[in-house]
Amino acid sequence: MLYELLYSLYPYFSPFNVFRYITFRTSLAALTALVVTLVVAPRIIQWLKKISMTQQIRDDGPKTHLSKAGTPTMGGIIIIIAVTSSMILWGNFRNIYVCVVLLSLLGFGAIGFIDDYLKAVKKNPKGLRPIYKFGAQLLLALAIGIFLYVNPKDPYASVLSAPFFKQWLFDLGIFYIPFSIFVIVGSSNAVNLTDGIDGLAIGLVAIATLANGALVYLSGHAQFARYLQVLYLPGTGELTVFCGALLGASLGFLWYNAYPAEVFMGDVGSLALGGSLGTLAVVTKHEIVLAVVGGIFVIETVSVVLQVASFKLTGNRIFKMAPIHHHFELKGWSEPKVIVRFWIAGIILALFSLATLKLR
Repeated sequence: MLYELLYSLYPYFSPFNVFRYITFRTSLAALTALVVTLVVAPRIIQWLKKISMTQQIRDDGPKTHLSKAGTPTMGGIIIIIAVTSSMILWGNFRNIYVCVVLLSLLGFGAIGFIDDYLKAVKKNPKGLRPIYKFGAQLLLALAIGIFLYVNPKDPYASVLSAPFFKQWLFDLGIFYIPFSIFVIVGSSNAVNLTDGIDGLAIGLVAIATLANGALVYLSGHAQFARYLQVLYLPGTGELTVFCGALLGASLGFLWYNAYPAEVFMGDVGSLALGGSLGTLAVVTKHEIVLAVVGGIFVIETVSVVLQVASFKLTGNRIFKMAPIHHHFELKGWSEPKVIVRFWIAGIILALFSLATLKLR
């Protein structure tokens, strides 16, 4: 887009050659998304208030959350606008992987938008019926999985790589499609479950995006990939620009979502962010590493599964409340303490995931 126009002018003005570098455009994408978020967020927050697009609070949760009733939701629209605008300026849409990840962001965002709209505007507390919501997620992930499986430009289309082991490559064949669906849909819903207290999910997304950006850049760079003995995936390096845009938008949104939140991202944001992170992992063959860098998302999801299973099988609950961040709130941790401690754990997991590059 804009970068192509500027880069085409470098024969006439040599400094424009800098736009060919992914690292430079990644920085621009992050700054652009951050600025766009800070500019549009106040206007969108006011608009959401005007149309009464506000959060409904469960009465069986922590009592401290009751004061959050009336806070605007569907703020994920801000993130999607910022990322898309930034990519239009600095992304390479001739790169098919960029288009796939953006499709995931917009597609899962659309599913979340419908769910939020039914809850907030139509006053339907259940939102989109699970069969439709989950079915739409499966269909979108299926389309992405099939495309990546038949992609002739990917020499490792059906391969699963194991971190820490440079030669451990598993060809899943046709079964890679259901595996990719599991990763994408699972990631989408994991972020959705984590989005329960101010700033928690978006902060963890920013941390995961930063780590994934480093992994994506290295695996898309022939020399670095060869040195680190990781899979070299031609063309995927361009996704570093997307990671930059997502990081900038996440930090900008955190400005308004930090405790006490002025706006919540809603399903339109959480499903979109989780879906795009899952798609990013599938494209770059970092599915297992995603489970590490996004370990808090995994723990949150597992806590819900264990809670439901335990209650149905024994009638007893393992946690005071699930997802697990509510458990710690009910144990007496203040909301800011839960958030910061979970962020610290997320940073540790992100650093550990980066260590898998060298420990091979």
